[in-house]
Amino acid sequence: MQATIIRGGRVIDPARGTDATGDVLIAGGVIQQVSQQPGAISLPSGTVVVEAEGRIVCPGLFDPHVHLREPGQEHKETIASGAASALLGGFTSVCCMPNTRPTIDLPSMVDFVHMKASQSRLARVFCAGAATVDRKGEELAPIGAMAAAGAVAFTDDGDCIANAGLMGRVLALCAVANRPFMQHCEEPTLTRGAVMNAGVLSARLGLGGWPSIAEEIVIERDIRLNRAIGCRYHIQHMSCAGSAEIVRRARREGQCVTAEASPHHLLLTEDLCDGYNTMAKMNPPLRSHSDVAALRAAIADGTITVLATDHAPHTAAEKARDFTGAPFGIIGLECALPLYAKALVETGAIAWPRLIAMMTIEPARLCALDQRGVGTLTEGAPADVTIIDPDLKWVINPDSFASLSRNCPFAGWEVCGRATDVWVGGRRVVNGLKLCG
Repeated sequence: MQATIIRGGRVIDPARGTDATGDVLIAGGVIQQVSQQPGAISLPSGTVVVEAEGRIVCPGLFDPHVHLREPGQEHKETIASGAASALLGGFTSVCCMPNTRPTIDLPSMVDFVHMKASQSRLARVFCAGAATVDRKGEELAPIGAMAAAGAVAFTDDGDCIANAGLMGRVLALCAVANRPFMQHCEEPTLTRGAVMNAGVLSARLGLGGWPSIAEEIVIERDIRLNRAIGCRYHIQHMSCAGSAEIVRRARREGQCVTAEASPHHLLLTEDLCDGYNTMAKMNPPLRSHSDVAALRAAIADGTITVLATDHAPHTAAEKARDFTGAPFGIIGLECALPLYAKALVETGAIAWPRLIAMMTIEPARLCALDQRGVGTLTEGAPADVTIIDPDLKWVINPDSFASLSRNCPFAGWEVCGRATDVWVGGRRVVNGLKLCG
């Protein structure tokens, strides 16, 4: 593998507080040297030179919340197609959720994911194990054994653990295993038959309404349960203002809680559901303009620390059903970066260095992958590097995605910013917007 020098870019590494024009030398699969003096690095013979002037050079992006559908629903997505989609979005690492068929609730299933990921030789695929058997919320899954097999987190994503006693045991076991628990915050007795945000629009459309309090109650309960346990507790795809306020208060009190936001909850509102548009059917649902504003404010003040897509592939036939019968979810790996920039950088909520932090070192710390060098350009760390052109304008076209699914509500949006080049372990996997053979 030839050495590569990425020269003259804006090097942003939030883990080290770096934001300066400089050079990055990759050799032997690792970061060999980072210099804030362009041209100061002595180059080995035969070094490949990549000019990055005017572009951002940062650690490979990490998405801790994706659905890759394998095993069981390979017609929607596979580990290989999802990993390819991730790379084209600038993500060198992803963490896949366990709501597959069968569920990832055994060490052998964790091994399966790792085996399929290694065969693809694309993005790094980490795995979250289910906290309960078959995600039914009735019986504990073998959390310790799955952690030993390499599961980096636990969750029943897609379903909430409604039983408080069982939830307390899950938090305790995750704490012992030193793994975060990622909660899908939905009190199920408040959302039966619900398909969109509760309000005037849901009433007019005759659709079941999903109240914000269904999310807030679970967050409040779990934070209280976790006070004496101290598990790394993480809230997935937070959607409403009330939730942000609960987390803000808990973090000020020193509670061990983090939260993530997704592109659709930062840019879209329930208004998109008008006309029974199934591309707007999400779980949790799209909320109000005031909720969008509250989530952006929570990112700006540090309440929300992680950005995650909740990439959820579905077939066109499934999304063509009536609104009640269509599945929840959208895809987003290949267009997440410019959508975050649109929601957060272009509005002035945060600047590029904080955006990069929320997509690199913050999710890496959540999953303790920073200890393996994920999310940083520290010398000796794996050479997972992404180059971003923050000024590149393009139109989102799901038909061009590497994902096997097309359920994206952002089709036709003109956006600005894109990952142009990506390295994983020192191997160039994206060159000029295209996957390398």
